[in-house]
Amino acid sequence: MFSLKTLSNRMPSAASLALVGAIGIGLSACSEEKAEVKEVIRPVKVVEIAKADDTRKLDYSGSVKARTEMNLGFRVAGKITERLVDIGDRVSPGDVLARVDATDYQLAVKTAEANLAAAERGVETADLANKRAEQLFDKSVAPKSQLEQAALSHDQAISQRDAALSALDQVKNQVSYTELKAGQTGIVTSINADIGQVVGSGSPVVTVAVDGEKEVQIAVPENDIAEFKPGKTVKASFWADDRLVLDGKVREVSGSADQQSRTFAVRVSLPNDPRILLGMTATIEADIDNGESYISIPLSALAEKDGKQMVWTVDRDTATVHGRDIKVADFTGDGVHVTEGLDTGDLVVAAGTQFMSENLKVKVPDQQSALAKTDQTVR
Repeated sequence: MFSLKTLSNRMPSAASLALVGAIGIGLSACSEEKAEVKEVIRPVKVVEIAKADDTRKLDYSGSVKARTEMNLGFRVAGKITERLVDIGDRVSPGDVLARVDATDYQLAVKTAEANLAAAERGVETADLANKRAEQLFDKSVAPKSQLEQAALSHDQAISQRDAALSALDQVKNQVSYTELKAGQTGIVTSINADIGQVVGSGSPVVTVAVDGEKEVQIAVPENDIAEFKPGKTVKASFWADDRLVLDGKVREVSGSADQQSRTFAVRVSLPNDPRILLGMTATIEADIDNGESYISIPLSALAEKDGKQMVWTVDRDTATVHGRDIKVADFTGDGVHVTEGLDTGDLVVAAGTQFMSENLKVKVPDQQSALAKTDQTVR
């Protein structure tokens, strides 16, 4: 049998019951507070898919060049003794650019002059002999054969004199060729040989860009070269001045690709503008016809789920996000080109895709102030 004392120890006291009741009420209040917590709505940055354009743009960089560049060289071989111009100097027709040693050519002139003098004495001697033969033949003292021989000797002497005269003119020309002269007005763009160097006939020594029309040379890959035809109008912009945008025309397209780069050289003529300087960096932009349409979205909008590329789109009515599979064409400096999965007017989450989940409530910024529209291009 238990004693009354033992029973009293086992039975809970009124204070204990009150404590348990208070704890129960507190837990119930906490549960009610949790139930009353509002759903978190995450703000997102979105882009709206706009209507596709009928064209896409191709742009390639190049440098401004003169349409005509002359690689000038001596017409005779020799050792360069003077160089009278530097890169950037302006030249006019007749200006001396450089000289080679003319000593040997001057000696050749003296030799040719001596040969000419000897040939002229020979003509005089043959002329006297011919006249003497005619007199003797008229007096029937000399036979006709002797007269004919004297006439032939006279003609031969005249031919030798003419040859000596031509040889003298030739060596005199060679002396003049020891001076390299400009043929047209322009600016020196490069020096290929200097004082003390021995150059051969025709070796480039000075390059002169002729004043006049300027153009830009670009390198176009083979997959786009068909879009560049002579006469096509393009836009030319310049790195040195963003405000300088000119209309240019394709003047020349290379008939074969470069063996190293496998690109085609295209030369674009520019209008005459004093702001365009040789060597400036230019960008040629050409519009081409529509091919397969694609949409350009920011790279930050691209996500991946289960090994598939996708984006998160926003439902305008419910303000919730939903995943959508897409087909990516390629990646460019402007973003990602998408060919399937998006339509005009779709809202695409442009940042924070790693925090998205299906049916997540989001807050879309004010369309007038924060909504960006993607550029549409075609392939």
